[in-house]
Amino acid sequence: MPRRMARSRPLGGGDRDMALDIVSHGRRGPGGVLRFGPEQIQQIKRTVGRTPEVMVKVSGGGRDFGGVRAHLKYIGRHGKLPLETDEGLMVQGRNAALGIAQDWHLDQCRSQYRSKPADGEKDTRPKLAHNIVLSMPAGTPPEKVLAAARIFARENFALQHRYAMVLHTDQAHPHVHLVVKCEHEYEPGRRLHIRKDTLRRWREQFAELMREQGVAANATPRQIRGQVHRPQRDPIHHRLRAMRAFGQLDAMERSQRATPKPSTFMRDKVMAMVKALQGGVSSIEQGKQTLKRTRDAVTDDWRATAQMLRRQGQADLAEQVERFAAQMPPVQTDAQRLAEQWQAQQRAPTPERSRPRAPDERSR
Repeated sequence: MPRRMARSRPLGGGDRDMALDIVSHGRRGPGGVLRFGPEQIQQIKRTVGRTPEVMVKVSGGGRDFGGVRAHLKYIGRHGKLPLETDEGLMVQGRNAALGIAQDWHLDQCRSQYRSKPADGEKDTRPKLAHNIVLSMPAGTPPEKVLAAARIFARENFALQHRYAMVLHTDQAHPHVHLVVKCEHEYEPGRRLHIRKDTLRRWREQFAELMREQGVAANATPRQIRGQVHRPQRDPIHHRLRAMRAFGQLDAMERSQRATPKPSTFMRDKVMAMVKALQGGVSSIEQGKQTLKRTRDAVTDDWRATAQMLRRQGQADLAEQVERFAAQMPPVQTDAQRLAEQWQAQQRAPTPERSRPRAPDERSR
């Protein structure tokens, strides 16, 4: 039976639709009755049990030799951490990144010699390498994250695309930085293209590899779990963290002169929201209705899932599914959330300024 799909346009517009695939609604068993298979049952259990979710994302990529070398230097903490290559070698030191970039023969890639765009223009040069991050929540044993990442890289890229990786444990969540050369080693003209479906498949694969390491892990779309907002980090955090890793902030922090600049992205969002409120524009409510349609489709699928589980004799799991769907937080757009925060600040009483008392008041 074909999978049930709930489609909605992504928040903020766009031409491409976003497909939500909650579960594959069973297979026809003997007698033609639709049933969930064992793997689907386990997936449902992990989701409603809120098993920790893996994270696989592409954090960018170098478009020339210098860009790839710079990122390799960054993830290797300028020689402080060993870089593990696709050949199983551990390379460390100040010249490790340069050696890897030279070994990959990036200087022979045709796109390497395309001219850089002028200031303000979009860089349309093909990437020489993709920067991929494989991450697990805090508390996950780092060595198991690295072991799963090794298998992930070997199964997807070995003997096809050169790669190097390094484990980072400087944050609460252990994660592996994986740099993969885009051009195929033995098929000229063939390149590694990463699409949304690729990332979805990689997440599922990495979650399975983590489970093989004995770590509970899941990979489901955030809408299915009832999460409305994408996690966003202010770019200033990344910049400060990188500077701190390279020791560039030590003197500044000691002198307490490091004052982070506010995010222009968030500032622009807040100003757009305020302008919409002042002008009576209904874009905030329109965005909420879009999210609500998506949420309604998700909850409908969860109800259908519970009904099918009951028909299979999985009454306890069906009740968990219903509780999971009922406990999803209310939908709220980013603009609406910012609007409520702004309105709360406007309603908050301002402290009265202290005024000098009159002479007769001081004498009382």
